[in-house]
Amino acid sequence: MNSAIETVNLTKRYGRLTAVNKLNLNVSANTIHGFLGPNGAGKTTTIKVLVGLLRPDEGVARIFGQEVSGDKPDVRLRIGYMPELPKFPKHLKGWELLDIYGRMYSMSQQQRRDQLPKLLELVGLKGRENDLIGKYSKGMQQRLGIAQALLNEPELVILDEPSLGLDPVGMVEVRELITNIAKEGMTVFLSSHLLFEVQQVCSHVTIINKGVALVSDTIGNVEHKIRGPTTLQIEVTNLTNVLVENLKKLPFVTDVKTEDNKLNITLETREDVRPQVSETITKSGGTIVSMNLIGQSLEDVFVQLIGKAEEEGGRKP
Repeated sequence: MNSAIETVNLTKRYGRLTAVNKLNLNVSANTIHGFLGPNGAGKTTTIKVLVGLLRPDEGVARIFGQEVSGDKPDVRLRIGYMPELPKFPKHLKGWELLDIYGRMYSMSQQQRRDQLPKLLELVGLKGRENDLIGKYSKGMQQRLGIAQALLNEPELVILDEPSLGLDPVGMVEVRELITNIAKEGMTVFLSSHLLFEVQQVCSHVTIINKGVALVSDTIGNVEHKIRGPTTLQIEVTNLTNVLVENLKKLPFVTDVKTEDNKLNITLETREDVRPQVSETITKSGGTIVSMNLIGQSLEDVFVQLIGKAEEEGGRKP
């Protein structure tokens, strides 16, 4: 799969502070890739290098195989960018702002007339384009920011904390919008410190802390990187020794513990084996009252990775 973003040993310093430290990042085209880390992890600095606002001190950054450093307008035209907490003139109407950006992209009047209505409908602002931006809610302003990022029909859309400061309804609206953008065939690179947001919309994730990449993979694989064993918690009637022994014979079961009429079954597989477990219990004379699959969330992985990084950093002389 082709790379939309690639960095090799990317490093950016502010005096003695190393904001990005030899970052190796690969974002495949046609994915929604989450860039996850706590505040101050180096996410925004990395993004500013990618869009050409900062020059790296070391390493390289490429967009679709082309280096971004230097005067590269052809590369930047392939990118749509929404900064963290975009601020727009409150005295302008929504369509006026997009029209100004369209002129900055050297779009003709006809191109702007064709493109603006499509974008306003895509981001859910159709019918509100003549309202002053000062009257927009935070969620509407975020959607307007995403619209300007899509104005030049980019191949790659970079969104820096798109849900920051939004209420739950606004967050849901932005997540739905990001999914719709991906359906249009664009690659989305989404920076966030909100674990739930990344888990909801992204297919891939890179987790960084203090400018260092801790892990980068698909969401599913990252959740399994350091996770403990998956456990099935089952409540049954007619719990017998025969039932327990039959469960232990299943090839994906590593341990079975019982407490009253409850089973805790430890699994070594990532597959959904509940149908096989249910069949074994039924054939052994038991009846399932309830069944829950217990595993780690992305938040658990995030906390563990950050904890390991802090611990290893503390050991260094």
